[in-house]
Amino acid sequence: MKPKVAFFDFASCEGCQLTVLNLEDEILDILSKIDIVNFREAISEKGEDYDVAFIEGSITREHDRERLEEIRNKAKIVVALGACAATAGLNALKNLKPISWIKEQVYGKDASFYETLEKAYPIDKFIKVDYYVWGCPIDKNEFLEVFKSILLNKKPEIPDYPICIECRIKENVCVFEKGLTCLGPLTRAGCSAICPSNGNSCEGCRGFLENPEINAEKQILKKYGKSVDEILADLNIFNAYREEELK
Repeated sequence: MKPKVAFFDFASCEGCQLTVLNLEDEILDILSKIDIVNFREAISEKGEDYDVAFIEGSITREHDRERLEEIRNKAKIVVALGACAATAGLNALKNLKPISWIKEQVYGKDASFYETLEKAYPIDKFIKVDYYVWGCPIDKNEFLEVFKSILLNKKPEIPDYPICIECRIKENVCVFEKGLTCLGPLTRAGCSAICPSNGNSCEGCRGFLENPEINAEKQILKKYGKSVDEILADLNIFNAYREEELK
Protein backbone atom coordinates (compact mmCIF):
# COMPACT_ATOMS: atom_id res chain seq x y z
CA MET A 1 0.00 0.00 0.00
CA LYS A 2 1.29 3.45 -0.92
CA PRO A 3 1.95 5.86 1.98
CA LYS A 4 -0.60 8.64 2.27
CA VAL A 5 0.98 12.10 2.23
CA ALA A 6 -0.50 15.45 3.21
CA PHE A 7 0.79 19.02 2.86
CA PHE A 8 -0.35 21.71 5.29
CA ASP A 9 0.39 25.41 5.63
CA PHE A 10 0.30 27.94 8.43
CA ALA A 11 1.73 31.50 8.40
CA SER A 12 3.83 31.52 5.22
CA CYS A 13 3.97 32.57 1.57
CA GLU A 14 3.52 28.91 0.52
CA GLY A 15 6.54 29.22 -1.76
CA CYS A 16 8.05 25.98 -0.46
CA GLN A 17 4.97 24.05 -1.56
CA LEU A 18 5.24 25.72 -4.96
CA THR A 19 8.83 24.45 -5.13
CA VAL A 20 7.46 20.92 -4.68
CA LEU A 21 4.92 21.47 -7.44
CA ASN A 22 7.68 22.77 -9.71
CA LEU A 23 9.71 19.57 -9.51
CA GLU A 24 8.74 18.93 -13.17
CA ASP A 25 10.66 15.79 -14.21
CA GLU A 26 10.51 14.28 -10.72
CA ILE A 27 6.85 14.94 -9.91
CA LEU A 28 5.46 11.99 -11.92
CA ASP A 29 7.87 9.60 -10.23
CA ILE A 30 6.83 10.96 -6.83
CA LEU A 31 3.13 10.56 -7.61
CA SER A 32 3.67 6.94 -8.63
CA LYS A 33 4.96 6.09 -5.15
CA ILE A 34 2.52 7.93 -2.85
CA ASP A 35 -1.09 8.95 -2.51
CA ILE A 36 -1.46 12.69 -1.87
CA VAL A 37 -4.59 13.10 0.24
CA ASN A 38 -4.32 16.76 1.27
CA PHE A 39 -2.50 19.53 -0.62
CA ARG A 40 -4.41 22.81 -0.87
CA GLU A 41 -2.10 24.20 -3.57
CA ALA A 42 -2.74 21.24 -5.86
CA ILE A 43 -5.98 19.37 -5.10
CA SER A 44 -9.43 20.15 -3.74
CA GLU A 45 -9.77 16.97 -1.67
CA LYS A 46 -9.00 17.20 2.04
CA GLY A 47 -8.25 13.75 3.37
CA GLU A 48 -7.80 13.39 7.12
CA ASP A 49 -6.09 9.99 7.04
CA TYR A 50 -2.37 10.31 6.30
CA ASP A 51 0.98 8.79 7.18
CA VAL A 52 3.34 11.67 6.39
CA ALA A 53 2.65 15.37 6.92
CA PHE A 54 4.77 18.10 5.33
CA ILE A 55 4.12 21.36 7.16
CA GLU A 56 4.99 24.82 5.88
CA GLY A 57 4.62 27.96 7.97
CA SER A 58 5.12 29.24 11.50
CA ILE A 59 2.62 29.28 14.34
CA THR A 60 1.16 32.70 15.10
CA ARG A 61 -2.31 31.97 16.49
CA GLU A 62 -3.65 29.77 19.26
CA HIS A 63 -5.97 27.81 17.00
CA ASP A 64 -2.99 27.19 14.68
CA ARG A 65 -1.26 25.46 17.60
CA GLU A 66 -4.32 23.30 18.20
CA ARG A 67 -4.55 22.37 14.51
CA LEU A 68 -0.83 21.60 14.45
CA GLU A 69 -1.15 19.22 17.40
CA GLU A 70 -4.06 17.49 15.67
CA ILE A 71 -1.89 16.92 12.57
CA ARG A 72 0.90 15.51 14.74
CA ASN A 73 -1.53 13.09 16.41
CA LYS A 74 -2.63 11.72 13.04
CA ALA A 75 0.71 11.56 11.21
CA LYS A 76 3.37 8.90 11.71
CA ILE A 77 6.03 11.28 10.33
CA VAL A 78 6.07 15.09 10.39
CA VAL A 79 8.43 17.13 8.22
CA ALA A 80 9.05 20.86 8.70
CA LEU A 81 9.03 22.33 5.20
CA GLY A 82 11.09 25.50 4.83
CA ALA A 83 12.33 28.32 7.03
CA CYS A 84 8.99 29.43 8.47
CA ALA A 85 8.23 25.97 9.84
CA ALA A 86 11.81 25.22 10.89
CA THR A 87 12.92 28.52 12.46
CA ALA A 88 9.77 30.72 12.37
CA GLY A 89 11.46 32.52 9.46
CA LEU A 90 10.45 35.99 8.39
CA ASN A 91 7.36 35.87 10.57
CA ALA A 92 9.54 36.01 13.68
CA LEU A 93 10.37 39.64 12.89
CA LYS A 94 7.19 40.39 14.85
CA ASN A 95 8.97 39.03 17.93
CA LEU A 96 11.21 42.10 18.02
CA LYS A 97 8.41 44.61 18.70
CA PRO A 98 5.56 44.87 21.22
CA ILE A 99 2.57 42.93 19.93
CA SER A 100 0.28 45.94 20.44
CA TRP A 101 2.44 47.99 18.06
CA ILE A 102 2.55 45.14 15.51
CA LYS A 103 -1.23 44.74 15.50
CA GLU A 104 -1.75 48.48 15.14
CA GLN A 105 0.64 48.67 12.18
CA VAL A 106 -0.97 45.72 10.41
CA TYR A 107 -4.66 46.10 11.26
CA GLY A 108 -4.99 49.76 12.24
CA LYS A 109 -8.24 50.61 14.02
CA ASP A 110 -9.44 47.01 13.64
CA ALA A 111 -6.51 45.56 15.61
CA SER A 112 -8.67 44.37 18.51
CA PHE A 113 -10.64 42.05 16.20
CA TYR A 114 -7.64 39.91 15.28
CA GLU A 115 -6.22 37.15 17.43
CA THR A 116 -2.47 36.58 17.34
CA LEU A 117 0.18 35.19 19.66
CA GLU A 118 2.78 37.61 20.95
CA LYS A 119 5.45 35.75 19.01
CA ALA A 120 5.80 33.61 15.90
CA TYR A 121 7.10 30.11 16.63
CA PRO A 122 8.67 27.27 14.66
CA ILE A 123 6.49 24.19 14.69
CA ASP A 124 8.89 22.23 16.91
CA LYS A 125 8.03 24.60 19.73
CA PHE A 126 4.77 22.68 20.08
CA ILE A 127 5.23 19.25 18.47
CA LYS A 128 7.90 16.67 17.73
CA VAL A 129 9.34 17.09 14.23
CA ASP A 130 10.92 14.06 12.63
CA TYR A 131 12.74 15.70 9.71
CA TYR A 132 13.48 19.16 8.33
CA VAL A 133 13.77 20.56 4.82
CA TRP A 134 15.60 23.85 5.36
CA GLY A 135 15.71 27.10 3.43
CA CYS A 136 13.67 29.94 1.94
CA PRO A 137 12.61 28.59 -0.39
CA ILE A 138 13.56 24.94 0.08
CA ASP A 139 16.16 23.30 -2.14
CA LYS A 140 14.40 20.80 -4.39
CA ASN A 141 17.23 18.27 -4.17
CA GLU A 142 17.08 18.30 -0.40
CA PHE A 143 13.32 17.79 -0.52
CA LEU A 144 13.85 14.79 -2.76
CA GLU A 145 16.51 13.42 -0.39
CA VAL A 146 14.11 13.64 2.56
CA PHE A 147 11.21 12.28 0.53
CA LYS A 148 13.15 9.27 -0.78
CA SER A 149 14.62 8.56 2.64
CA ILE A 150 11.15 8.41 4.17
CA LEU A 151 10.06 5.94 1.50
CA LEU A 152 13.15 3.82 2.21
CA ASN A 153 12.68 4.12 5.98
CA LYS A 154 16.13 5.62 6.52
CA LYS A 155 17.47 8.87 7.97
CA PRO A 156 18.03 11.63 5.38
CA GLU A 157 21.61 12.80 4.88
CA ILE A 158 21.34 16.52 5.65
CA PRO A 159 24.55 18.53 6.17
CA ASP A 160 25.44 19.70 9.66
CA TYR A 161 28.45 21.79 8.68
CA PRO A 162 28.56 25.50 7.80
CA ILE A 163 27.99 27.21 4.47
CA CYS A 164 31.69 28.18 4.61
CA ILE A 165 32.60 24.59 3.65
CA GLU A 166 30.55 24.85 0.47
CA CYS A 167 32.13 28.22 -0.30
CA ARG A 168 35.60 26.66 -0.03
CA ILE A 169 34.60 23.75 -2.28
CA LYS A 170 33.39 26.24 -4.88
CA GLU A 171 36.51 28.39 -4.36
CA ASN A 172 34.45 31.47 -3.55
CA VAL A 173 36.11 34.60 -2.26
CA CYS A 174 34.84 35.10 1.28
CA VAL A 175 32.27 37.91 1.27
CA PHE A 176 33.88 39.33 4.42
CA GLU A 177 36.83 40.14 2.14
CA LYS A 178 34.40 42.23 0.09
CA GLY A 179 33.36 44.28 3.10
CA LEU A 180 30.07 42.45 3.66
CA THR A 181 28.84 40.61 6.73
CA CYS A 182 27.80 36.96 6.47
CA LEU A 183 26.05 34.29 8.54
CA GLY A 184 27.77 31.48 6.65
CA PRO A 185 29.87 30.36 9.66
CA LEU A 186 26.67 29.72 11.66
CA THR A 187 24.34 28.47 8.94
CA ARG A 188 23.64 24.88 7.94
CA ALA A 189 25.00 23.99 4.49
CA GLY A 190 23.01 22.27 1.77
CA CYS A 191 22.22 25.07 -0.67
CA SER A 192 25.55 24.95 -2.55
CA ALA A 193 26.31 28.38 -1.06
CA ILE A 194 23.99 29.93 -3.62
CA CYS A 195 24.00 33.45 -2.15
CA PRO A 196 27.78 33.87 -1.61
CA SER A 197 28.38 32.25 -5.01
CA ASN A 198 26.42 35.11 -6.54
CA GLY A 199 28.24 37.83 -4.60
CA ASN A 200 25.75 38.15 -1.74
CA SER A 201 26.09 37.41 1.96
CA CYS A 202 24.39 34.44 3.57
CA GLU A 203 21.33 35.60 5.54
CA GLY A 204 20.86 32.29 7.36
CA CYS A 205 17.63 31.09 5.78
CA ARG A 206 18.67 27.46 6.41
CA GLY A 207 18.84 28.02 10.14
CA PHE A 208 21.71 27.62 12.58
CA LEU A 209 23.83 24.51 12.82
CA GLU A 210 22.95 22.03 15.56
CA ASN A 211 25.85 23.46 17.60
CA PRO A 212 26.72 26.81 16.01
CA GLU A 213 30.18 28.22 16.68
CA ILE A 214 29.02 31.56 18.03
CA ASN A 215 32.49 32.49 19.31
CA ALA A 216 34.03 31.72 15.91
CA GLU A 217 31.56 34.09 14.25
CA LYS A 218 32.43 36.80 16.77
CA GLN A 219 36.15 36.30 16.07
CA ILE A 220 35.55 36.66 12.34
CA LEU A 221 33.54 39.84 12.94
CA LYS A 222 36.38 41.21 15.06
CA LYS A 223 38.97 40.29 12.40
CA TYR A 224 37.11 42.27 9.76
CA GLY A 225 36.21 45.20 12.00
CA LYS A 226 32.54 44.31 12.27
CA SER A 227 30.31 44.27 15.35
CA VAL A 228 27.62 41.89 16.53
CA ASP A 229 25.09 44.68 16.10
CA GLU A 230 25.98 44.91 12.41
CA ILE A 231 25.18 41.25 11.82
CA LEU A 232 22.02 41.13 13.93
CA ALA A 233 20.08 42.85 11.14
CA ASP A 234 20.95 39.95 8.83
CA LEU A 235 20.33 37.36 11.53
CA ASN A 236 16.90 38.75 12.30
CA ILE A 237 15.64 38.22 8.76
CA PHE A 238 15.29 34.47 9.24
CA ASN A 239 16.44 33.77 12.81
CA ALA A 240 14.88 36.41 15.01
CA TYR A 241 13.48 33.57 17.10
CA ARG A 242 17.08 32.73 18.12
CA GLU A 243 18.48 36.27 18.28
CA GLU A 244 19.57 36.06 21.91
CA GLU A 245 22.08 33.31 21.12
CA LEU A 246 24.40 35.66 19.25
CA LYS A 247 24.49 38.38 21.89
